[in-house]
Amino acid sequence: MGDYADRRRTAIEDAAFALLIENGYKATSMLEVARRAGASNETLYKWYGNKQGLFAALVEANARTVAELLRGHLDGADADPLETLAAVGPLLLELVTGERAIALNRAAVGDVHDTGTLGPALAASGRDTVVPLIAELIEQARDKGQLAFDNAGEVAETYVALLIGDLQIRRATGAIGPLNDAAIQARSKRAMSRLQRLYAP
Repeated sequence: MGDYADRRRTAIEDAAFALLIENGYKATSMLEVARRAGASNETLYKWYGNKQGLFAALVEANARTVAELLRGHLDGADADPLETLAAVGPLLLELVTGERAIALNRAAVGDVHDTGTLGPALAASGRDTVVPLIAELIEQARDKGQLAFDNAGEVAETYVALLIGDLQIRRATGAIGPLNDAAIQARSKRAMSRLQRLYAP
């Protein structure tokens, strides 16, 4: 896709996120997104198919940053896996508790009885992509003698539970507000410390 199309896609997705946060999923229409982005309704349908396709693309875009960072470190043979995990933790926590992720989670709940497509899209682009990458990092840490365990997938799930816990659902229900940087850093450090204690070699 060319630069112009990339810019148009970014404008559309930014407009969709803004409307989703302002109005919620059910009240956001493709026409409103097109108007906000200064694009045609036809372009939206051509690129995304329908409203669910547009919001599935938003899910994928929101998860891409952390997945790309993890993949980049996994490809670097000299990278320290636990240092990578410590660097990724705050980004992951900020991503899943940020306004965009919370709006997408609320949209997925709102779509359960309509098409039921957004929940699986969230899982596929988010957790189902990121947790296996974390498991690969954890396997590398075992290979370097930094951790000891039998099942990398279980350790990755433990790390995610230590890092995120119930914060995402509490954010989505409005029980708590956005986390500030200090809280994100503190929780990320605590998750790493507990992981290393639990699986010390």
